[in-house]
Amino acid sequence: MSTNHDSFLFPPQASTFAKDVDSVYYFIHYLSIFFWVLIVGAIVFFVWRYKRGHKEGVGPSHSLPLELTWSIIPLVLVIAMFLWGFKTFMYVSRAPGDATDIHVTGAKWSWTFEYPNGLKEMNELHAVIDKPVRLVMTSTDVIHSFYVPTFRNKMDVVPGRYSTFWFQPTVLGPQQVFCAEYCGDGHSEMLAKIIVQTQEEYDAWMKETAKEDTTTPLPELGAKLFQSKACFTCHNTDTSAKVGPGFQGIFGHEVELDNGTKAMVDENYIRTKLLTPRATTVRGFPPVMPSFQGQLTDREIDGLIEYIKSLK
Repeated sequence: MSTNHDSFLFPPQASTFAKDVDSVYYFIHYLSIFFWVLIVGAIVFFVWRYKRGHKEGVGPSHSLPLELTWSIIPLVLVIAMFLWGFKTFMYVSRAPGDATDIHVTGAKWSWTFEYPNGLKEMNELHAVIDKPVRLVMTSTDVIHSFYVPTFRNKMDVVPGRYSTFWFQPTVLGPQQVFCAEYCGDGHSEMLAKIIVQTQEEYDAWMKETAKEDTTTPLPELGAKLFQSKACFTCHNTDTSAKVGPGFQGIFGHEVELDNGTKAMVDENYIRTKLLTPRATTVRGFPPVMPSFQGQLTDREIDGLIEYIKSLK
């Protein structure tokens, strides 16, 4: 297990290739500083040295050694930057053969992760330290970009196609995920966490998560799901509107739909909105709510209904 290295200009390094990416950057960064100081220093020196003019005789028209020097040295440095950068790029781009594939779906404004066993999470991904993970990603609406600064990796997530992103975490604990492509009103709230655990912790979490919650009271379960399923990114728990309507006092009242009809917000309405949200849309709000079909059990749906009921 590697340690978490601090970096002068970047967040801590938390993946196997983070150090390689930083090394390429710092090489180019300090090389640029060196030549900036050299060139600007020469300009300042000549301005000062010949501020009253220079009346010496005509000098040589050219110098072959000097011309070769200022041609060959930059050429070698540029080739070195290319080869080093290309090698690092190939390392970052190609996942190991033993990587675990996890499917990722980006949607306004959340990330959904599906594990090989069918388990789904929203805005939270669990991974094992020092084990490679390959994300197979797509989007249901617009272009998003999956970005983990501590891993030094970023990849666009495009509707209608798959892109891949891999990492091998070297540090335990949560790592922040951002969307790095502006995708609408809730862009800044399209956040997720990658929770890096030991194998024992991961196995225990997977076993516990696979169990259906049959003990938590329904309103409390709904409140937890409201956070874990990122409902808060589009809905407030008071009467104020966000991307979608506020939930306070909405249960038991009619809402006007975009097709000109009205609907009563009851248990059936909420269930339908969770499973087929774009069948109808409340007038004045965009049809961007993702479907939770296959992501919620019947009891979890009941929990969300009871939670919304409790917001009086």
